[in-house]
Amino acid sequence: MSDRLHLQAKFEEILGSRNVYFQPPASVSMRYPAIKYDFADLKTKSANNSAMYIMSTGYECVLIMKEPDTEYLKEIFKIPYCRFGRYYKADNLHHYTFTIYQ
Repeated sequence: MSDRLHLQAKFEEILGSRNVYFQPPASVSMRYPAIKYDFADLKTKSANNSAMYIMSTGYECVLIMKEPDTEYLKEIFKIPYCRFGRYYKADNLHHYTFTIYQ
């Protein structure tokens, strides 16, 4: 199974629902609480500046909530290589952004 699908399953486990959306089109109506995530970065490391030996895929993620307080963040930040981005409020919803590398 791909790293992205493992991440999808982990997010669904944390939320206790299937409200997890990978690169959703604008026509998708999300249910909250939700996690939306997109491909964001690809980091590589090379041996002696030639052959690549490590590749990590980065995902920009957003936890979207109707309420400002959440226990989901504690579980999300247990995922290795997770880094908090910022918080903002838009359309009366609370957004917590973070980046995860797999």
